[in-house]
Amino acid sequence: MNEINPSRRSGGRAARHALRAAPLAEDRRPVRAGLSGGQYAPLTEAGVARIHQAALDALEQIGLADAPESGVEILTGAGAVLGDDGRIRFPRALVEDMLAVAARDITLCGRDPKNDLLLSGTRVHYGTAGAAVHVVDVEKREYRDSTVQDLFDAARIADRLDNIHFFQRAMVCRDITDNFEMDLNTIYACCRGTTKHVGTSFTDPDFVDRCFDLIHMIAGGEEAWRARPFISNSNCFVVPPMKFATESCRVMEKCIRHGMPVLLLSAGQAGATAPAPIAGAIVQAVAECLAGVVYVNAMAPGFPAIFGTWPFVSDLRTGAMSGGSGEQALLTAGCAQMHRFYGLPGGAAAGIADAKLPDMQAGWEQATSNVMAGLSGLNMIYEAAGMHASLLGFCMESLILGDDLIGQSLRCVRGIEVTEDSVSLDVMRRVCLDGPGHYLGHEQTLGLMQTEYIYPSLGDRTSPKEWVEQGRPDLLQKATARKHAILVEPSRAAFPTDLDTAIRARFPIRLPA
Repeated sequence: MNEINPSRRSGGRAARHALRAAPLAEDRRPVRAGLSGGQYAPLTEAGVARIHQAALDALEQIGLADAPESGVEILTGAGAVLGDDGRIRFPRALVEDMLAVAARDITLCGRDPKNDLLLSGTRVHYGTAGAAVHVVDVEKREYRDSTVQDLFDAARIADRLDNIHFFQRAMVCRDITDNFEMDLNTIYACCRGTTKHVGTSFTDPDFVDRCFDLIHMIAGGEEAWRARPFISNSNCFVVPPMKFATESCRVMEKCIRHGMPVLLLSAGQAGATAPAPIAGAIVQAVAECLAGVVYVNAMAPGFPAIFGTWPFVSDLRTGAMSGGSGEQALLTAGCAQMHRFYGLPGGAAAGIADAKLPDMQAGWEQATSNVMAGLSGLNMIYEAAGMHASLLGFCMESLILGDDLIGQSLRCVRGIEVTEDSVSLDVMRRVCLDGPGHYLGHEQTLGLMQTEYIYPSLGDRTSPKEWVEQGRPDLLQKATARKHAILVEPSRAAFPTDLDTAIRARFPIRLPA
């Protein structure tokens, strides 16, 4: 048996660390935004076809209620039918016509172009989302109301995390009671915290135009905004089952006119506001989002919209949401497969924990659904980090740990490349017949350290002896320390002083300067 010289092992470790720490070009990194998934398919081809046909049947026979007057005009003008019962029904041919003109490949811009996201095929991106009303205080082990400062801090942290590709508003600013000011300050806090793509919502259609005054200032004018829209509207345009959300539809119409990409979000809950079978929940979500596709493209053919099938799961013993369940992971993956079937940019929720703290339960819940969503080729994986208590709580430490977790998920998404070099027969021959009998110092091993393997930032891979020598570090303590280290630094996305001064002179900004 060949022994490895300890000094060689130590020297090799230093060399490997040096290689691992060296900067890499973006296309050489082992994981990155936009890796292609699609390896996993929970539905058979027959199952996909049956769900599609059932969704078309639902739209044609059941239709959707409660469209605003403007929506009725838009939809019936395109060929939808308004029934005597007030429900709008969608002929199959209309749905197929609108699918034919719907945008396929869209780019969600960041304020910094290096953060642009191409939504095409099975390219995968992970980010935040949600409307948590609490912050999880890990150090005190308690929940408290979320504030605009918390939202800003979360955006600043997300801006520093390589595997968080976009920042959709993760918390409600509960310290701002005026809804218009809350919408305005949400946009300000997110954009001041990160140059990655931002997602937000609007409480009332009457607030939209005034919020765009702020957005245009941030962008450098309306023309600059329309050229590179760096914010998308997360729009719950339906109230499941099979009803339009009247005011949200009016918001959506205004956002389209302002050139803001929209996330068509259907968020039924299986067993409550959607059928209990997983397949049935997918059918309803697909039907509702297809209605959204018709709505958007009847207004503006080819407008950038994300097919946001976000059905959730109930714990049928209590009726409570169970975002961390295996059924939720399957539901999200099945929705991703439907996006692939239509060839539309798709988004859904994964990474949600029912656990109240970032503990082992949170780990298995977040990892299972994030890996499955990525492998299924979901373009936009929302809620992927930080969300606890079935979306009621957001945790900064969990956001930071989620960066490591998503890194491992992305490595699974990337898969295994099989080439003449990677099968390694020549290397095996040299090592086994002529060499030392191990691969530790081989040039192939050293050459692949950064490009083939990903290493956790905070995850612990030391031996028990090394762990003791290092003071028995605790994972949550390390995450908290990194949180504080990030937040003592100024925001890298801060606005120029003169712009910030002008914004504050015009709008009621509540975040301290």
